[in-house]
Amino acid sequence: TGGEPLLLLTRRRSTRPRRVVLLIDISGSMSPYADALLRLAHVVVRGHPRHTEAFSVGTRLTRLTPQMRVRDPGAALTAVAEAIPDWSGGTRLGGELKEFLDLYGRRGAARGALAIIASDGWERGDAAQLGTQMARLARLAHRVVWVNPHKAQPGYAPLTAGMRAAWPHIDEFVSGHSLDALEQLATAVIGGRREGGEPCA
Repeated sequence: TGGEPLLLLTRRRSTRPRRVVLLIDISGSMSPYADALLRLAHVVVRGHPRHTEAFSVGTRLTRLTPQMRVRDPGAALTAVAEAIPDWSGGTRLGGELKEFLDLYGRRGAARGALAIIASDGWERGDAAQLGTQMARLARLAHRVVWVNPHKAQPGYAPLTAGMRAAWPHIDEFVSGHSLDALEQLATAVIGGRREGGEPCA
């Protein structure tokens, strides 16, 4: 020890998964894509059940994490279908996001998390409220990823009131219209959930 009375010990820096929050729009306009997105959510929750939360949004917010933790995908999706009371209804993203942040965000679900919103942005409620709540989410979350199946359409631009309100607060804007697109999203989730790692792309 060179005459020093103490020997300093060092530890390697550990890596822990970053929390992931999934908010999946199950309104009528998203019905062609909702099933695939919910299946993806099941994979993510099953992969890291202690660090992932899943919700459906439409006319109300529904927490789906307990159902998503069921091991069998078919049984999990059946439980999810039974839990969601507002399938193929309207979309009030601003109100649902406010409810999520009020009930879960301040308790830590969104703080430092990778937040993924899967929606086409057809807001039936107050678009200004959606912008306000997106700003709140962006301040809490590590990154905000928005999945819009219409992004893959030629000439698409985020012109709906909901997308315009949310746009300034989105870190990554990706499509979710096909299996390849969902695979890219899964890769982004894996890359973005490592604490202190590279941001998702």
